[in-house]
Amino acid sequence: MRGKTVVITGGTSGIGEVAAVALAKMGARIVLVARDNSRADATLARLRDSVPGIAHSVHFADLLRLAEMKRVAAQIADREPRIDVLINNAGALFATRRITEDGLERTFALNHMAYFIMTMGLRKRLSASAPARIINTASAAHQGATLDFDDLQSAKSFGAMKAYGRSKLCNILFTRELARRLHRTGVTANCLHPGFVATRFGDQSGGLISPLVWLAKIFAISPVKGAETIVYLASSSDVAGTTGQYFYKSAPIAPSSWAQDDRSALLLWQRSAALAGMKE
Repeated sequence: MRGKTVVITGGTSGIGEVAAVALAKMGARIVLVARDNSRADATLARLRDSVPGIAHSVHFADLLRLAEMKRVAAQIADREPRIDVLINNAGALFATRRITEDGLERTFALNHMAYFIMTMGLRKRLSASAPARIINTASAAHQGATLDFDDLQSAKSFGAMKAYGRSKLCNILFTRELARRLHRTGVTANCLHPGFVATRFGDQSGGLISPLVWLAKIFAISPVKGAETIVYLASSSDVAGTTGQYFYKSAPIAPSSWAQDDRSALLLWQRSAALAGMKE
């Protein structure tokens, strides 16, 4: 990873921060996308302490807002002469249904649309830097989830875990269609289930979600274990030519049958592009 540039969202805590530090220790330069100034400063300090002399950087954005997603992606694309790895890792679980200023349900906006728009905004730079890699953090929570393309914002029926599972299904379908569109460009796209990890995840979900998640974390794995597959997909020569796959414990596994549906993957891409106001 020496000399390579890695852009990561959700890299100031949990598995994202662990992955960022691990990749920095391999020689990578880390570009963080963060929302919280204090956590970003703390992570930058950890990165600089781990490997002095590398010019790690941070960009601030609220990834619940489409305009912010587009702005930060354009800013990074403009400032970085090359991008070798993009890790879409930011995500959250929300106890109640609320919509953003763009009319999107928050889980869908943060967990899916931010992945889509960040990737689209950095796609040209990644292609120009090929071989390059895109890694999307999904989850086994997609199992049992389905998409209602007439109700992607969960207006008819909302449940916190249901919306989260749908967003993780979106991550896998997005990765599938992205890999198809990137065929022969030298850019690979893969996604992963990190396992159930003891991180800040769920702490600010609200309602009954936060205490339930807190109790469940007694049985969770460490952030270091949870980050292993991200680091593997970002750095290992074993997966240099692998694309369109879903990984768990650094090995490809089959996601749900819904997550393997090419028609749904294409339709999700088309709907996402329309919601973002972007060309396909």
